Amino acid sequence: MTQAPVTAAPERSRTLLTRARILEAARQELGRDPESSLGDIAEAAGVVRRTVYGHFNGRAALIEGLVEEAAQALREALAVQRAPVADAVTELARFVLAVWPVGDRYRILLRLAPHDLGPERVAEVLAPARDTAETIISRGQRQGAFQTSVPPAVLTRALEGHLLGLLDCVNSGAWSDDGTGTATAALIAMGVDGPSAATCVRGLGRPEGDAA
Repeated sequence: MTQAPVTAAPERSRTLLTRARILEAARQELGRDPESSLGDIAEAAGVVRRTVYGHFNGRAALIEGLVEEAAQALREALAVQRAPVADAVTELARFVLAVWPVGDRYRILLRLAPHDLGPERVAEVLAPARDTAETIISRGQRQGAFQTSVPPAVLTRALEGHLLGLLDCVNSGAWSDDGTGTATAALIAMGVDGPSAATCVRGLGRPEGDAA
């Protein structure tokens, strides 16, 4: 008996590609103008407005799609397998170099967060990074590498604020970095002296995926 051709897989692939194209257009257009309309985003994606609504039932759903994409990218960055490192200073530098490209790519969400996201959703997205950073910072304090006058959980939030502040400066055009300057500054903020911080980050090389 002749079997009908299977078309579900190609159709699903096209659907996913269209969704990805819409999200990429949204990231770029909202980065250019946070007040960009769904019509602006549809035009940038090369689709009609109805197609955008076929994937996202409004602005809130579209932004949530960006948030989900950013959260997945962050989880993947944190899951990258690396050789175990006993030195917490090196491990924290690696952590910053891993998460910075994700934050840089989705930094537009910082502008959208006050109105389009709530603090609970932001905390949910950042939770894996917070947990990882706190583990590293706790170990660094036990090793005497990081300042111990502030509890690990508080120092972790201070590091988070430091990174988010720098990303906001990238949004405003006041800061530009491939992650190395940010990682060096983060180590210094944790209590590592400047020359040692710079040497550590320099020894790790350029972030993965960064062009020479």
